Amino acid sequence: MKIWVDADACPVVVKEILFRAADRTGVFTTLVANQFLKTPKSKNICFLQVGSGFDVADDEIVRQVELGDLVITSDIPLASEVIDKQGFALSPRGELFTRENIRGRLNIRDFLDTMRSSGVNTGGPPALTKQDRKAFADQLDKLLAKAI
Repeated sequence: MKIWVDADACPVVVKEILFRAADRTGVFTTLVANQFLKTPKSKNICFLQVGSGFDVADDEIVRQVELGDLVITSDIPLASEVIDKQGFALSPRGELFTRENIRGRLNIRDFLDTMRSSGVNTGGPPALTKQDRKAFADQLDKLLAKAI
């Protein structure tokens, strides 16, 4: 298993959890983003900067993800593509996207997108809570334990 991080919008605290997990487990972790991100010096962590543009980082992750890899993302369409490639997709809030729940999540996303394009302010996601961080760390540990 490799971990791929949709890093442009990934909260710093989640990246820190991932850095510790990569060093603890030896699982290779790649952060993919349009802009430069500083990462700790580690043989298990690297950064891949891609060109700017809509979905360029997502497209690169989908191109490189393999069977059994884990992708950290809040992007529902990206999560869906990862699942199609038989990878795992985990949100920074600890929600594991699966074949069973991704279709419903895509429908909600599309509905909200339609509302926004009609001028309705749907608001953004709430701030990451301690419970979200714990849910993420717990789910990450479960996935890594199965992979190792």
